[in-house]
This record gives sequence, structure tokens and C-alpha cells, in this order.
Amino acid sequence: MRIAFTGSHRVGKTTLAEEIAESLTHYEFINEPYLQLEEEGYLFSEIPTFDDYLEQFNFSLEQIENSDDNVIFDRCPLDLLAYMYAINKKENISAFYEEMAASIAEIDLLVFVPIEPIDVIVCQESDLPDLRYKVNDILQDWMGDFSNEILEVTGTLENRKKQVLDKIINMEE
Repeated sequence: MRIAFTGSHRVGKTTLAEEIAESLTHYEFINEPYLQLEEEGYLFSEIPTFDDYLEQFNFSLEQIENSDDNVIFDRCPLDLLAYMYAINKKENISAFYEEMAASIAEIDLLVFVPIEPIDVIVCQESDLPDLRYKVNDILQDWMGDFSNEILEVTGTLENRKKQVLDKIINMEE
């Protein structure tokens, strides 16, 4: 099964994905494109640009294309396209959207980690809170466009972890 975690930044997505990977030891955990590209020497702008997100988007498409089964993705093309759209709504993203949708079709379970109604994670001004909310809203709007199994998780880390593991067990039966 291929599992992708999606959501804006500072929602607990990576922490949850890592927890799930620890519970599912037969799964490969794939770090988000930002971290992998940074390790490879890509220099991101201090405030990410459209091109920075495009680089991550393309890398994410490759991650899915080159993966086997039993994989957990911390981020997917859906997130990155939402960032691209949020920072430049004038850019025509329709071709990117088609690429993303085709890639997302290869995901068995899409775990959406939204910003909670009572935001539990402190977001400093340097964390770009306005962008965070814009991306969250875009993702919520786009979620209905896919026929994948989608799980929106809420609550504490333990509650979220239980929701994901229960969903995986139900899907494997």
C-alpha cells in the first residue's frame, strides 16, 4: 500500500508520518522533497518561491513514480501544487494539476492533516502563517476531486495515529 500524508506546514504531518512508519516497520518512509533536495545541495530561497515549490513538485512526482508498494510519503505533489497556487494564483496550473492528479491516483491512502479549528501548533510570523492557512484552504477545496481513500485526521497525535492505523487495518482486510 502507498500512503501519502498531505497538509500545510506546521500541522504535525511529519511527526504523524514518522509515528506510522515506526508502527509499520515493513514500510519504507520517504522524507519530504524539501529535505531530500536540500541534502542534494539545492539552495532554497529564504522565503520559498514558485520555482522552489515547482522543484519539490517534480521531485515528488518522481518519488511516487519510482516507488514500490509499502511506502509512506511525507508530503506529495498535492501539497506542493497547493503551495504553488497559493503564492501565485495568476499562474496557470492546469497542466500541473493533471500531472498531480495522475500521480495521486497511484496513492492508496491519502492522509489529510488539516489545521485544527483550535490551532494546537504555534506558528510564528517567520513560519508564514498566512500561507499556511491559504494552503490548508486550497487542500480542503481540492480533497473532493480524488477517488482515493482519504482520511482526514484530527485530535492529539495518539488519536491521529489510531485513526490512521485503524484505516490501514480496515483497508487491508
